[in-house]
Amino acid sequence: MKFTLQYPMPHPPAPGFLDPSTILDVARAAEAAGFHGIAFTEHPAPSDKWLKAGGHEAFDPLIALTYCAAVTERLRLMPFLLVLPYHQPFLIAKSVASVDVLSSGRMTVIGGTGYLRSEFSALGVDFDERNALLEESITTMRGVWSTDALEVAGAGFQARGVTARPRPVQQPGPPIWLGGNSKLTRRRVATLVDGWSPNMYDARMAATTRTATLETVDDVAAAIAEIRALRDEAGRDDSFDVQLNGPHGRQPPAPTEVAEHIDLLGRLSAVGVTWTVINPPHDDVAAALDMIAAYGLDVISKVAP
Repeated sequence: MKFTLQYPMPHPPAPGFLDPSTILDVARAAEAAGFHGIAFTEHPAPSDKWLKAGGHEAFDPLIALTYCAAVTERLRLMPFLLVLPYHQPFLIAKSVASVDVLSSGRMTVIGGTGYLRSEFSALGVDFDERNALLEESITTMRGVWSTDALEVAGAGFQARGVTARPRPVQQPGPPIWLGGNSKLTRRRVATLVDGWSPNMYDARMAATTRTATLETVDDVAAAIAEIRALRDEAGRDDSFDVQLNGPHGRQPPAPTEVAEHIDLLGRLSAVGVTWTVINPPHDDVAAALDMIAAYGLDVISKVAP
């Protein structure tokens, strides 16, 4: 099992979490504690209504990740998640490649279709085209990262003989995982990308985020088994990652709950989960840093490879 720390940015965030020095402190603390990755969300134009109803604030994730890359050596850099339909494919391919080069090959793209209609409207992107735009973005990015004189046409663009350098350190490109719980997402994980990053959601949260429910370990196991079967059908016998954002990580364990927490992580690992997302306290910077260090000692040191 590997561990990703999600940087805390609720609405409104505690003032300290907007301090540039705090971002660096959290990144350094995560690496020192044994975390394997750090993640930032993306919401460039959320509605005020969504924020007031429990939404969260966000930096530009690629800028924040590049900032963290400068003070770390090992952490994987993960936008969790990058709403690919929001971005022109060549521009996002360039940004991702730049982060990968500047971090010596530590970028992992976690993409998704997005779900906020108001945000699509603010950005001038057709909400109903988001699935086609997602797939177009993935295939175009991979072409940009690995092909000279690329010829490709898409929604609103025509590329003739494009050679984009520098290429990413990771070849043929950084791994791409997809967030989302839907059956369509699972099919894409089976046929198109390198990993899956679902959220454990009950019916209420699933409806809010326009995705499928995923409530229990058995639900997770069945979904992973489905992806494996679909990958076999597609002739893909390579391994794939599953990064789970679940209730176990949204409220890290109290000292008396550590053994139960480790047991749950073992059950998830047994069904095919390879990464998990941990959310530190978001109301106090010192508490977040203390939790990161304690989690490294109490959990990561005992279960990480």
